[in-house]
Amino acid sequence: MNSPRDSFTLAGGVKIPCLGFGTWQTPEGETCALEAGYTHIDTAQAYGNEESVGKAIRLSGIPRKDLFITTKLWNENHSYDLTMRSFEESMNRLGLDYLDLFLIHWPNPIAFRDHWQEANAESWRAMEELVEAGKIRAIGVSNFFPRHLEALLKTARIVPQVNQIRLCPGDPQDDVVAFCRKYGMLTEAYSPLGTGRIFEVPEMKALSGKYGRSIAQICIRWSLQMGFLPLPKSVTPQRIRENLQVFDFTLTDEDVKRIAGLKGCVGYASDPDTRPF
Repeated sequence: MNSPRDSFTLAGGVKIPCLGFGTWQTPEGETCALEAGYTHIDTAQAYGNEESVGKAIRLSGIPRKDLFITTKLWNENHSYDLTMRSFEESMNRLGLDYLDLFLIHWPNPIAFRDHWQEANAESWRAMEELVEAGKIRAIGVSNFFPRHLEALLKTARIVPQVNQIRLCPGDPQDDVVAFCRKYGMLTEAYSPLGTGRIFEVPEMKALSGKYGRSIAQICIRWSLQMGFLPLPKSVTPQRIRENLQVFDFTLTDEDVKRIAGLKGCVGYASDPDTRPF
C-alpha cells in the first residue's frame, strides 16, 4: 500500500479505500478531510451530520465515482419499512443517488430487545433489495459480535461485507475479527486511536520515538498491517492530514505483534446487548 487511494476488495468485488475519515462527534460544518485527500467518508443517521457531509461532497468538486460514502441505520429504524424510509431520508440529506456502503449501526437496540433477531432480519431484507435495485453497492453491520452475525446469517441472502467495530491497540477483538475473516467480512476499525487513551501508553510512546512518527500514525499503520480498515477522526486540519501520511513506512512484524499484545490499555468494547439505546 503506497497511497490513500489503495483499497480493499469486498466480497462481491466492490473496492473500498483502505483508510477512511470518521465523522462521529464531528459538528455540523466543513472539515478539510476531502481537501486533504480522503476519498472515503463514514457518517451515520445518528451522527446528525449527513446533510453537512453531503454539502462538503458537493463543494469539493470531486467526481462522485471517486468517493466512497458510508452511512448507518439508526436503532429506531429496525424493520423493513423503517429501513426503507430512513434510507431515502439519508439519501436526501446526503444529496446522493446511490450509496457505497450501508450498515446496521447496532445489533440489539433497546426498542427491539425482545425480538432483535427478527428486526435485524427485516432490515437486512430491505438492504438486500436496495442492493438489487442499484441504490447501494455494499451492505454490512457495525458493533456485531459473532452471536449477532450467526443470527443474521440464518436468513441473509447476502453475507455482510463489512463489520465496523471498535478496534485499536489494546482492544483488538480477536474473536470477532476471526469470525469475520471466516465469512469473508472486512473489519473496519472505528476509534482506531483508542478514543485518545492510547497516547498515554508507554509502549506506544517508545514506538513513536523509534519510527519518528506520531502515536496516531503508528496506530493507523498497525491497523492497516493487521488487515483492518481504520477510520480515524479529527477536527484539527494538521492532524487530519497527518493521519493520511502512513503509506511511506512499515512496522516490523515484531512490533505489530507487540502492539497486538497490549490488551486492556484503552479499555474494551462494551456489550451491544446491554447498551441503553
